[in-house]
Parts: sequence; C-alpha cells; structure tokens
Amino acid sequence: QVQLAESGGGLVQAGGSLRLSCAVSGTSRTINVMGWYRQAPEKQREYVAGITSPGTTIYADSVKGRFTISRDNGKNTVYLQMNSLKPEDTAVYYCRIVVSRTSVYWGQGTQVTVSS
Repeated sequence: QVQLAESGGGLVQAGGSLRLSCAVSGTSRTINVMGWYRQAPEKQREYVAGITSPGTTIYADSVKGRFTISRDNGKNTVYLQMNSLKPEDTAVYYCRIVVSRTSVYWGQGTQVTVSS
C-alpha cells in the first residue's frame, strides 16, 4: 500500500522559512512526478510546485523565486523549501505523487501558518 508521510509544517512569522518533506513508501515503481498543492480555508486546492523524475521543476507564479522543490529518488522523498513566507501562504500543504496515469496518490496534509 502506497503511503505518503508529510512533515515540516508549523507556525512561522512572515519573512521566515519552513521546509516540508514527503516520504513515500509502499512502492518500488518509478515516481514520475512529485509535487505539492495547498488549500487555504474556504478556497480551492491549488498547485504549488512539481518535479519530474529527471528533475524538471514547475512552479506556480505565486511562489516562484521563494519556494524550491527538490527530490531524493533514492529515498523516495520530495522536499519543499519555502522562504520569504507571506501570510497568504497559510494553508494545508498536500504532497501528491504520480506513478502512472491511473496511480495518483495524496498525502494527508500538513498545516503551514504564517503570521503577520
């Protein structure tokens, strides 16, 4: 059974940094895409960043230049380094992986709160 374990969320002041991690277990297949989404209260879930197996990255415009996504294929782990955090970054952050078109998995989410 594929499981995603997120960690690293918390409370930080505006301008601060946090690093999220998402460790994947239960699969030996290549994970094609690893990414992060977020959902703020009363808003739809939105894309944040993604990284392919070879290392190509794509960011939402709202986080470009502030967030960095990376992955350790040997550890099946994806990271999200978040710098210069803003109150509008407050949300539950979800890890998502794509093993194939029919095999997509989500984590349970980790809360990130940025105080002004």
